[in-house]
Amino acid sequence: MAAAKGLADAAVRVTVVDRRNHHLFQPLLYQVATAGLNPADIAHPIRSILASQANARVLLGEIVGIDPETATVSLDDGTDIGFDYLVVAAGTSHSYFGNDGWEAHAPGLKTIEDALEVRRRVLLAFERAERSDDPTERQADLTFVVVGGGPTGVETAGAIAEIAFKTLTREFRVIDPSTATVILLEGTDRVLGAYPESLSKKALRQLRELGVDVRLGVMVTGIDDASVETTAGPIAARTAIWAAGNEASPLAAMLGGGTDRSGRVTVGSDLSVDGNRRIFAIGDIAHVVSNGSEVPGVAQGAIQGGAHVARAIRADLSGQPRRDFHYRNKGELATIGRSSAVGTIGRLRLSGWIAWMAWWSVHIFFLIDFRSRLVVLFSWAWSYVTFQRGARLITGPWRPQRPSGDS
Repeated sequence: MAAAKGLADAAVRVTVVDRRNHHLFQPLLYQVATAGLNPADIAHPIRSILASQANARVLLGEIVGIDPETATVSLDDGTDIGFDYLVVAAGTSHSYFGNDGWEAHAPGLKTIEDALEVRRRVLLAFERAERSDDPTERQADLTFVVVGGGPTGVETAGAIAEIAFKTLTREFRVIDPSTATVILLEGTDRVLGAYPESLSKKALRQLRELGVDVRLGVMVTGIDDASVETTAGPIAARTAIWAAGNEASPLAAMLGGGTDRSGRVTVGSDLSVDGNRRIFAIGDIAHVVSNGSEVPGVAQGAIQGGAHVARAIRADLSGQPRRDFHYRNKGELATIGRSSAVGTIGRLRLSGWIAWMAWWSVHIFFLIDFRSRLVVLFSWAWSYVTFQRGARLITGPWRPQRPSGDS
């Protein structure tokens, strides 16, 4: 979107192809998954965003092939589209490290559909427990396992803890939701491993103060409907959420450049794919090095990359040399729970309430339109004052499911 909008008044024709009709602000996806926000609060129709850009065309479709030699992309309906320049920003998908069967039991968070499925499973867990007469089954229903101690895992675990220990405490008659167990598993020796160690320690302390059972140095070895197997022993849990790994879109391998172990395509200093100045890769799909450091796969990196590509294309059109991409890290923030967060902004290291306010302010600023900012601001203010989460709708199949093998 940043690249397309950056070419708004250039003498080019822009075609935006996406398999969904909306632009999604992924950093707030966990809020949809934990009933804090509705999908429309963090997504906006692409056509609406580009409605006033006369040189932009939007196509709903899925790209299944890229041919750098003939400069064409192929869509799933058999349509081929030629290009003079190609900008690929297809992002990443979940990586289960070769255990793809785990996805059915532990969904991740990449799309609106993923978030709604996680929300359905979390809310249904309490409903199942309310109906159960077996204390062992009831405890398994009220045990939530989040795999992965990065920002998504930390934020999701903290939000589930708030639902269980604050939001739902007065709404059930048989169960006490505050007896739920929220477990965060991390295979390394600290959460938020990309952050300074001092902030990782503060995040760990804040998570435990929220009631999250953080288990470090624990690897997952198996997941099914009834349990999560780990190197420290099995955990009886009916709800698991995956936040442990990513792999680049398959489109990365079609671009003709080298790829890293996560499948991300290697790009040059101008973000073009090695050996082809007409093809660019930006965002999570690209392995980008700027100022001697790898650019993290976060929203600000994707936005800056898109704007840079637009400038590079403009430079070509005017016969000027392209400039190198220089990533400007505007800070890294991760929220943990109510009034709890950690982050860095320049040389500042923030934690607690100040970091939490900074996190909300930054994310509201980057939402795509004014309406979204206003709605999200109101929703967060209401949730903060009342502890309520207004998007607690169970969608899809609701009937309680028993683990496979039960009669």
